[in-house]
Amino acid sequence: MSATAMHRPRLVALDVDGTVLDPETQTVSTGVREAVRRVVDAGGHVIVATGRSMLGTLPILDELGLHSGAALCSNGAVRVDAATRETVAVETFDPAPVHERLSALLPGSNFAAEQVGTGSLVTGWFPEALLHGPQRPADVDELVGRRVPRLIAHWAGHTPDEATEVLAGVHLPTCTYTIDHYAAWVTVVPEGVTKGAALEKLRTELGVAVEDTFAAGDGDNDIQMLEWAGHSVAMGQAPDPVRAAAAEVTDTVAEDGLVMALDRWLRLSRP
Repeated sequence: MSATAMHRPRLVALDVDGTVLDPETQTVSTGVREAVRRVVDAGGHVIVATGRSMLGTLPILDELGLHSGAALCSNGAVRVDAATRETVAVETFDPAPVHERLSALLPGSNFAAEQVGTGSLVTGWFPEALLHGPQRPADVDELVGRRVPRLIAHWAGHTPDEATEVLAGVHLPTCTYTIDHYAAWVTVVPEGVTKGAALEKLRTELGVAVEDTFAAGDGDNDIQMLEWAGHSVAMGQAPDPVRAAAAEVTDTVAEDGLVMALDRWLRLSRP
């Protein structure tokens, strides 16, 4: 019996875009919904861990039929009770110095400052498929006038590789940032906040052994989560650094790679 076979999937952490949801079709497949249900029926805690805001995460919980436990939003800066749909914890930072630095490095970017549960203040309009919830135009003074859990910079007209090159070696004050591999989209959260760090707090609270944790993801913001998990899976379309952080690589999201990975682990973990 393999090492994986000796442990049951008691805490399963799932990224959303590119893992649970296909970004091309903006849908969650029937196969993914059914696989998640099998994990829940086997006694696992399924935790959605996403860079999305709370407003962008709640519909995913509904699609997956998750009505208990927790969801980690904004890369772990916001924890939501999946039963009550209310925030449990929010970590914030001062966006003013971050905005000043990113504005100089990524000229012409649109910015969005998350207002938990109500939407975002924005300096320019964002596509609704990318920024979930109501958008309210704001000048820079208003945008950076209060602490926030998440600040987004969208460098429209540029590629993720360009953003990565410009930001290589850059440290943003009191913050952690990640770059999307689908668009030149920079997500900034408080320093030390990652999906992995938030999941470790949750794992401790639930009393789950490290060996009984599973995580799947496809993006830069999933690397710490994949390194944290007892067993980790990178999606087939994930870039090389993400694949390197995982124990295994499954098929792409379009090929229902998550279904394959979850079902394989469930089969191996059966006594």
